[in-house]
Amino acid sequence: MERRRTTVTHVGTTAIGGDNPIRVQSMTTTNTNDTVACVEQTKRIVTAGGELVRLTTQGNREAENMRNISAALKAEGIMTPLVADVHFNANVADTAALYCEKVRINPGNYVDPARTFKQLEYTDEEYAAELRKIESRFVPFLDICREHNTAVRIGVNHGSLSDRIMSRYGDTPAGIVESCLEFLRICRKEDFNDVVISIKASNTVVMVQSVRLLVEAMDKEDMHYPLHLGVTEAGEGEDGRIKSAVGIGALLTEGIGDTIRVSLSEEPECEIPVAKKLVAAIAECAGKRENAVITDGTLFLSFSEDNLEDLQLKAAMSAGALLIDGKAKDLVIENHSALLDTDLTALADSILQAARVRFTKPEFISCPGCGRTLYDLQSTIARIKEAVNSEAEHDSRFKTLKIGIMGCIVNGPGEMADADFGYVGAGPGRVSLYKQKECVQKNIPAEEAVERLMELIKANI
Repeated sequence: MERRRTTVTHVGTTAIGGDNPIRVQSMTTTNTNDTVACVEQTKRIVTAGGELVRLTTQGNREAENMRNISAALKAEGIMTPLVADVHFNANVADTAALYCEKVRINPGNYVDPARTFKQLEYTDEEYAAELRKIESRFVPFLDICREHNTAVRIGVNHGSLSDRIMSRYGDTPAGIVESCLEFLRICRKEDFNDVVISIKASNTVVMVQSVRLLVEAMDKEDMHYPLHLGVTEAGEGEDGRIKSAVGIGALLTEGIGDTIRVSLSEEPECEIPVAKKLVAAIAECAGKRENAVITDGTLFLSFSEDNLEDLQLKAAMSAGALLIDGKAKDLVIENHSALLDTDLTALADSILQAARVRFTKPEFISCPGCGRTLYDLQSTIARIKEAVNSEAEHDSRFKTLKIGIMGCIVNGPGEMADADFGYVGAGPGRVSLYKQKECVQKNIPAEEAVERLMELIKANI
């Protein structure tokens, strides 16, 4: 298995792409205005092995404070590149580029307004005018980045495609890829090359198909930018790890990927060891995939793992592409070791569910949290999972429910597009509830929201 060759992007002292190692990264969950908290959490990520650290910058105040966070870290000898995460406000990206080694912008809301799921009609001339509007705003930002040696991440999220893209291309991998290419073409036209690309989705099939399509499209246009991989809103615990390993692993074992993040609804430093295990297992899992035994649609995999997490990750990584591509519809896992109390059938079911082949339990689509999160994410996820799983024990209708649990509106409604119900942070201490894409209860008190969600589910299931 050869890794796809890409150009090299320099992010501060860290080089991404080319022959450089696959870089692992995470994102803080602290308020970006809280310098001390951000510095301490960044240090924990770096200590765990994180090579880049992303922080949300929802406004100019947060972007300006990146200067203080960066200075405090450098004063302690920590030179790990910082990445500003920008949505909805192009002016914030301009500010962040002054103080960070990289700025992530979201094509879905950089110039286009926030997604509302409205169908828009454009003539070809009107559509071309929208692209010129993007270019006129994006080029000055690139000029700032060039002046300050700041790299750019063009980060497309399935959950925040613009109404403009959706109206012309639909909710498809083709639309996701075109959203990215619009910005990449401007970068190439301006000869700006310190670029990293990411295409993410909470649906592993959409994520894998979109990244493959992007690679094909870039090759046709002679583009070779480094790729960042991740499954958004993967969740937490065993399910979050398996889902990430299925999506990220499917691509890594094909030689695609230069930097990765495992997005877990846990403390950010917990993401790093998982990401490092995925990178370490690429060759082994690629070999298992190439030599896999598939009989009558059933994939058979054999391991000798003494660590449960290692078994989960390697099995998911080895099976991911084969299941996503429809080469197998069932999975049998053997493990020849002293590892006890492991239900291999349950693990196989979890992998099949993560690959969207077969659903046997409730699906929780939960974000990892960041400085935008508007409630206590981890405790809320635990309460919702407990309530839904308890109902699923005696009511089979709950077993195939998909529940979205989102800290804010950046990707919330979009990533929950295929969820049955959603719980989204709407403001400090306030939550909105969704039935599919429709917001049905707005700005309710967070202390009532879990109970109100369960009432909504029971009334509509």
